[in-house]
Amino acid sequence: MRHLVQQAGLDSVIEIDSAGTGAWHVGEARDERSHSVGLRQGMPLSGEARQFRRSDFARFDYVLAIDRENLADLVRLAPDPEARAKVRLLREFDPASPPHADVPDPYYGNIDGFERVFDICKAACQGLLEHLRRTHRLG
Repeated sequence: MRHLVQQAGLDSVIEIDSAGTGAWHVGEARDERSHSVGLRQGMPLSGEARQFRRSDFARFDYVLAIDRENLADLVRLAPDPEARAKVRLLREFDPASPPHADVPDPYYGNIDGFERVFDICKAACQGLLEHLRRTHRLG
């Protein structure tokens, strides 16, 4: 998403962050397989893992979950109905995606799974960017 937003010239108006609902990998670098796929696709992926905080609801307009399990965790964490309304599945923004579709977890597989997940996320992020442009009248 960062790469797409930068290419669109919207990085000064769209803030992006990533966080997990659990603390398993906090402080760790990105999985080397995802890093390598991003480089091959011309979209370098960086950052280290952090855990989503309740205060993030006040900081962001959209809180996107990768799958329904994380969606449920985020909804439970939300302090009020306004915060709960910010929580959506990432793949909702890909018009070619089936309804309520999860992004599969490639962690226990090989590099092909990471390639597939990259393509799924890229399509959803392209749809999200279009949604943001329409909804918020951005360039």
